[in-house]
Amino acid sequence: MSEVWIQHGKVRAREADGLLEVSVDGLTTQAKYYKPLIYEFFRKAWRGSRPSWGEFSVEIGMEYVGEPPWLDLDNLAKAILDAIKGYAFHDDAQVARLLVERRPGERERITVTVRRLS
Repeated sequence: MSEVWIQHGKVRAREADGLLEVSVDGLTTQAKYYKPLIYEFFRKAWRGSRPSWGEFSVEIGMEYVGEPPWLDLDNLAKAILDAIKGYAFHDDAQVARLLVERRPGERERITVTVRRLS
């Protein structure tokens, strides 16, 4: 994995060996907040690979400190997949495996890991 993160505002990403990692600092209870934030990052700052065909695995983690925020994980997943569509893959129908979880962490953030399946 490349150690070089590309950052724009609260969003940063890196890629290597068929793996794309995206991290968004901070949490909000509004899932719709993440779509334009991540989309703007890819539109303005991302110079990595272009979308490809095939099947993908996507893992989305919501890390929180203290009490977990009241946020529907299905809405979060939809917002994230819509934001990375056109950058990681062409269509979210290409996602063959999806894991979305809420877990305690060292800081509040959303993490996304996209892997191309063989």
